[in-house]
Amino acid sequence: MADVLVRAKDLCRSFGKGEAVVAALADASFEIAPGDRVALVGSSGSGKSTLLHLVAAIDRPTSGVIAWPALGDPETLRPGPVSIAFQGPSLLPPLTVLENVELPLLLLNWPQDRANGAASVLIDRLRLTEVADKLPEELSGGQLQRAGLARALVGDPKLVLADEPTGQQDRETAGVVVETLFEETERTGAALFVATHDRAVAERFDIRWAMRDGVLSTDGVVASSS
Repeated sequence: MADVLVRAKDLCRSFGKGEAVVAALADASFEIAPGDRVALVGSSGSGKSTLLHLVAAIDRPTSGVIAWPALGDPETLRPGPVSIAFQGPSLLPPLTVLENVELPLLLLNWPQDRANGAASVLIDRLRLTEVADKLPEELSGGQLQRAGLARALVGDPKLVLADEPTGQQDRETAGVVVETLFEETERTGAALFVATHDRAVAERFDIRWAMRDGVLSTDGVVASSS
């Protein structure tokens, strides 16, 4: 199907060499189509982040094949059709929250005023207006995480990836984060692929995959998490 965003076949990723080799991902096969909402559940260290990084073309597989039929070559995915919000802090320290969120749009040659407007909308939705002019070092962990999400959503990407997007949020703010992810991707028709250990978050997704010890299950059975 030409409209498939991501197609993977027998995808493997290992780290180290010889007797020290660690298989982080083993023989994963799947597809992601426009509009899909996929929650990837598993315990810490199960391989969730490894898989997200491969889908984002940040990392390359040790073996197997991954392609982006409806999106293009790996070198053209970011910034643009694919975005990712990382689990840890990822903002550029010299830039304010607003400047960080604007950055992908400016790299895509958006006019400054248009980039500013689009960034400001998401900053407001994710309850960051009061810190829009602050530097990353002045933010809490939860604020840093939401700023990364705003940057991932700005510019209407076709595939949004998020690694533990509610991990540093209280329950109320986590609800705001999930609603924003759902509403923004529904508005644009984008696919959403979220790694989470929060079962309450996962249960809100139409498609649920499980990761355990590097093995991906796409049959809808959610693995136990810790």
